[in-house]
Amino acid sequence: LTPRPRRVLHVCTDLACKTAGADRLAAAAERELGAAGQEAGDLQWLRSPCLGVCERAPAALVFEAGEVAAEQVLAPTDADELLAAARTGPSVGPDPTAHEPPVAASVPQAGEAGLRLLRRVGTVDPGSLDAYRAAGGYTALRRALTIGPSGVIREVTDSGLTGRGGAAFPTGRKWAATAGQPETPHYLVCNADESEPGTFKDRVLLEGDPFAVVEAMTIAGFAVGARRGYLYLRGEYPRALHRIRHAIAEARHRGFLGHDVMGHPGFHFEIEIRRGAGAYICGEETAIFNSIEGFRGEPRSKPPFPVEKGLFGKPTAVNNIETLANIPLVLEEGGAAYAGIGTERSTGSKLFCLSGAVRRPGVYEVPFGTTLGELLDLAGGVAEGRSLRAVLLGGAAGGFVRADELDLPLTLEDARAAGTTLGSGVVLALDDRADLADLLLRIAAFFRDESCGQCVPCRIGTVRQEEALHRLVRSRDPADTSLLREVGQVMRDSSICGLGQTAWNAIESALDRLGLLTGTDGTTSPGGTP
Repeated sequence: LTPRPRRVLHVCTDLACKTAGADRLAAAAERELGAAGQEAGDLQWLRSPCLGVCERAPAALVFEAGEVAAEQVLAPTDADELLAAARTGPSVGPDPTAHEPPVAASVPQAGEAGLRLLRRVGTVDPGSLDAYRAAGGYTALRRALTIGPSGVIREVTDSGLTGRGGAAFPTGRKWAATAGQPETPHYLVCNADESEPGTFKDRVLLEGDPFAVVEAMTIAGFAVGARRGYLYLRGEYPRALHRIRHAIAEARHRGFLGHDVMGHPGFHFEIEIRRGAGAYICGEETAIFNSIEGFRGEPRSKPPFPVEKGLFGKPTAVNNIETLANIPLVLEEGGAAYAGIGTERSTGSKLFCLSGAVRRPGVYEVPFGTTLGELLDLAGGVAEGRSLRAVLLGGAAGGFVRADELDLPLTLEDARAAGTTLGSGVVLALDDRADLADLLLRIAAFFRDESCGQCVPCRIGTVRQEEALHRLVRSRDPADTSLLREVGQVMRDSSICGLGQTAWNAIESALDRLGLLTGTDGTTSPGGTP
């Protein structure tokens, strides 16, 4: 409730940036600008959770309030650039994001044959509707209008497409349930609040292929009977905001949004952007509803489920960016053909966000069933002279995989059988220099900070988890291990939403899979460094 200084510098100290030297940047900021959170005139700097540019770590974001607010992402950055931006503020201009490297730099596979979701990123001008249409854009919407809402839902169901945000719920079932509700109006929510540490694939799609997102949302709205869709975008993505705003305006101007879309009488659809304000919890599908409605971002108890009573108490379908990006492919190819890619239970291709110790970090697209080792090879593996120690799969809410488990097929069913998860597609590679105990402490602090506090198991459990972990790092007392397991199980069993239910996952896997802090991991220092 206290006004902040006009200029705020956010220095990311989350997982990928931490492995890339973020602590040195934070030390430089503290040395020159004072303690984090301390006001120095019109300036303040803060340690920040993930900014979603992990492939260009370490990263920072400088924000300046004003009649027209300005913000600038610095990634990768160093101490000199960081301090200069703190003193002069973000760059401004017609396109405040023009200084950022091209989106293709975040997609090492850009231009390669066989890409599907990424086929236009880096090869088609993201600001040109004509270029998008020349590359096949809006053929899927045209087919959708021909076969009707039930036909679209049938194709999506036949495709076997599941949600790509981590829950993996069948998309066709969700759409059919929403479309079948008698109460009106229906709504569509596109979840672009990509706040899982290590995740940046949705940002790349928004920046590199924004018209595909607009087309996919329009198809989804048509299928579920919605006339309005809300795109909930995380606040730390200035270039994604700039690109998607332009795409929506162009589509509306050319008749691909608004009244009688593409000349189809009676089909009216609009898209409204709502920006998040840095709350990880608002990535939960019902917390999004509260945020859009102007309330505190807290999850709602289920049932009723969103397909029955969602946004404004009306039937609502919620999908994330990557899920929706698959929809044009399903309509262009047909559901059965789409299902022929990947495996029987995990169809299609999947985007993975590789960061950390790999040589070529970025977003990679591979068919489901590709092994973890093959994916790491695409990214060039770890640097010469280093060895892979572990991989964090699925992000802060995911789990660790050992270096001898790289033959793991990347499918929903194989990950589940192996006791881990694909989550939102995070693949954070850690080499032999990584301080895994320090990373675990960062994960624990992340969940403590991001808990909305609504339910007791998560509000108290995340704090007790971090306290016990600090003691365990110092003393390796088995009593703290037992306490961690008890607290973790309570959070998993009784938290209202996925934040509390998964807050223990990575720590549990580090204890059980890596033997970390239990005396079986070969570490020699209290911090866990070999």
